[in-house]
Amino acid sequence: MYSRIEVFFKDEIPDPLGNNIRSEIEAFNFSGVTNVRVRQVYIIFGNADKNVLDAIAQKLLVDAITQDYQILDFGHLISDFGHHIVEISRKPGVMDPIEQSVLKALRDIGINIDGVKTAQKYLIDGNISNEAIRSIATKVLANTKIEDIFIYPETPSYDHGNIQYSFKKQIIPLLHADNKQLEEISARGQLSLNLQEMLSIQKYFRSIKREPTDVELETIAQTWSEHCVHKTFKGIIDFGGKKIDNLLKNTIMKATSELNKPWCVSVFKDNAGIVHFDNNYNICFKVETHNHPSAIEPYGGANTGVGGVIRDVMGTGLGGKPILNTDVFCFGIPDTPLDNVPKGALHPKRIFKGVVAGVRDYGNRMGIPTANGAIFFDERYIGNPLVFCGTVGLIPKNKCQKDAHPNDLIVVAGGRTGRDGIHGATFSSAELHEQSEQMSGGAVQIGNAITEKALLDVLLQARDKGLYNCITDCGAGGLSSAIGEMGQDLGALVNLEKVPLKYEGLSYTEIWISEAQERMVLAVPPEKENDILDLFKAENVEATVIGRFTNDKILRLFYNFHLVGEIEMDFLHKGIPRLERKATWHRPVFEEPALPEKEDFGTDLKKILSSWNVCSKEWVIRQYDHEVQGGSVLKPLQGIHNDGPGDACIVTPVLGSKKGIIVSNGMNPRYGDIDPYHMASSAIDEALRQIIAVGGSLEQVALLDNFCWGNTNKHDRLGSLVRAAQACYDIAVAYGTPFISGKDSLNNEFVTDKETIVIPPTLLISAISVMEDVRNAVSMDIKAPGNLVYIVGLTRPELGGSHYYYIHGYKGNNVPKVDPVLGKKVMNALSQATKCRIVMSCHDCSEGGLAVAAAEMAFAGGYGMSLNLSGVITEGPIHRNDTILFSESNSRFIVEVRPEHQKEFEMITKDVPCGLIGKVTSEPFLKIHGLNNKLVVRENIYDLKESWQSPLRW
Repeated sequence: MYSRIEVFFKDEIPDPLGNNIRSEIEAFNFSGVTNVRVRQVYIIFGNADKNVLDAIAQKLLVDAITQDYQILDFGHLISDFGHHIVEISRKPGVMDPIEQSVLKALRDIGINIDGVKTAQKYLIDGNISNEAIRSIATKVLANTKIEDIFIYPETPSYDHGNIQYSFKKQIIPLLHADNKQLEEISARGQLSLNLQEMLSIQKYFRSIKREPTDVELETIAQTWSEHCVHKTFKGIIDFGGKKIDNLLKNTIMKATSELNKPWCVSVFKDNAGIVHFDNNYNICFKVETHNHPSAIEPYGGANTGVGGVIRDVMGTGLGGKPILNTDVFCFGIPDTPLDNVPKGALHPKRIFKGVVAGVRDYGNRMGIPTANGAIFFDERYIGNPLVFCGTVGLIPKNKCQKDAHPNDLIVVAGGRTGRDGIHGATFSSAELHEQSEQMSGGAVQIGNAITEKALLDVLLQARDKGLYNCITDCGAGGLSSAIGEMGQDLGALVNLEKVPLKYEGLSYTEIWISEAQERMVLAVPPEKENDILDLFKAENVEATVIGRFTNDKILRLFYNFHLVGEIEMDFLHKGIPRLERKATWHRPVFEEPALPEKEDFGTDLKKILSSWNVCSKEWVIRQYDHEVQGGSVLKPLQGIHNDGPGDACIVTPVLGSKKGIIVSNGMNPRYGDIDPYHMASSAIDEALRQIIAVGGSLEQVALLDNFCWGNTNKHDRLGSLVRAAQACYDIAVAYGTPFISGKDSLNNEFVTDKETIVIPPTLLISAISVMEDVRNAVSMDIKAPGNLVYIVGLTRPELGGSHYYYIHGYKGNNVPKVDPVLGKKVMNALSQATKCRIVMSCHDCSEGGLAVAAAEMAFAGGYGMSLNLSGVITEGPIHRNDTILFSESNSRFIVEVRPEHQKEFEMITKDVPCGLIGKVTSEPFLKIHGLNNKLVVRENIYDLKESWQSPLRW
């Protein structure tokens, strides 16, 4: 038996959610809708009478000033006539954090009910057909992967019953299977294991003379997944006849090893990299990807991407405190026509909004500032968006090492285990296709930031009390990977029936591999069992002993005293066969444009400013909390109206200290179409110059790499990956900036019945730097009329992959390259100038080159500029104004200096290319004189700003 409470805004008060839905409907070109009102529905299970239901509504669910409510029973569901009515609710088994919060709140106020389910009810007015309403429901209102749709007069059915599970040990016939049957077993079980891996598994079980169980195969599949073990990077690659044995070890890790920086505390061996900060603390940093889940369910995928990387920091050493989030997204073009969206894929705008909301809600609810990031658009991300989520943490110096010990108890703490997240690791290791939503819907997790915040707070208490020896998060592979990794050198015994469940009906295998969120695994000394369980209970966080670590190097899984899995740890972690692949790369040749000379480039500048990859991301940024925890020094938006695009963020991890950290990123996928080596080089250079631009230095900068590529079984795609990795080694060593952590996500392709859409080779470089004195911070907005404007760095004729070529329909070939010797000299000189506090503002030249950087500085500061291109230092003579205006050469900065500091600044920069190109003016115009001293740009800064802000003014 159940009743319904429907909560809605009073008639005289506008419905903001309804108005937003109406605008979304219009954006998808559905006409005829005149009004939308939204009702939040709460289905209350149990024998609650009207008095109890009124109390629930009035005490908990309704804002009496702006909202009203209705109580309906089963027989009176259709309470609103004259509307099209659509109701959306979560599918059975899909976790809803609101339900959990309502249940807890009701218990807190002394009301006991059997259960709660939520739904959203949409009342849609207008002259619109039932067929259009169905399309609106599926394309705008609901995600059919995780939600059910009811269009009245359909009667919603709400399942509050539990699925019963009857134990049956599942044996997989593997010993006598032929090659085809082995591949079928892998495909049928969504194991994502290749034939060689299946043969290796078959050989192992033949050696112990028995068939495997389902949970044993699943454990191996999770552990051996590309997502977890990075087998492509660690394999043997034949690249042009040269054998590369472990690409990761010979590029990324090799750079770190050769640089051997003493401030690198822990690299490539924990959940996050750790660097030295001060006498009491270190800093940890990790960036993860959550691409495939975000393609299927954007909100949940991004939400749990953030939650997962936060847990990486919580599980680094003995536990770090998250102090900063960063995020970078890659989407299809937002205004893509509906007819151009592949079957099985969501519209890019739908993905965009869902991902942003997921990141926003998790970070804001956990009280972690989201202060750095970027967004890129390309039509090739349409079926496979990229979602990079990063977290920086603060960790005491004496809490950076961890080890589980024999006989330590295995404790799982935090959220309960459900069916969400099944096959997440293996799903992330395969290509997407139009059936992914049906086959892998269970791989999508739904997060609950409040649960994770409570877990974080109690974990930090337990850490400081020394109540556990080791900790890690339940990420990809769930308990399988977490316990498997912690017990790799020990062995483990796990009683799966003891794992707390969200609902009944899970099999032992589902319990073991579920990636349900907000869970951590701890190794607890037996003598501290009561202390840690009492602490967790006192803070209302669930913690349960589910087994112990042994000393026999065997993983044993039990379910109600039945042995369901037994695998040797050595085979689990070392038995995977090495991948051997061939890689090739041939430089493509694109048409080199012969654009006509022009006298005025104002229109071109506005087009670049309004292009998707350059335009303002303010709509996104303002949804994030940048101030929480009180450590923000330099935020994402800067200038007199706090809406100019900052280069990097600065925070003080320890309040009251003048010491800070700078976080930046670099990425430009379009360069990769021409040459992935120079794309990777430019990404590192961009991340570093952003640190320099805000007042930092190269003295202590660490890098993180995140490779997102297509199917590396294809020789050319693997070849481009090798070339990018080689650039990472070369440029990191030259700049003296080691890698401390990283992640790769391969097979980012979307297969349709007509074609395979491959993402562009995409490398995100994240950089973190320790700043000795945050009072040296420099923002990008110009400060005062009369100040001098310089360009520091060398400009080359490098328009390949540039935005200037892009707006004219070309790619070109002369992609920007990095000269790290010169670049390092330029950055060191500018760093010295900012330490002397003679730089008033600084902005790096990136997308759009000099012209875009100058325009952004001008409209952010509210002043004009008068510039002359003849002052730009170039490599050889450049005779075209457009080349100097829009070249995207690396290692360049626009710098504002007061006239009284001119001599000092020019003395500091005397050994690097540095040209005085103009000054700041009081009139609101950007004026740029060309090589012949004629005006080639004369634009009002507010017109430029409007071009920049208007595309994403949603």
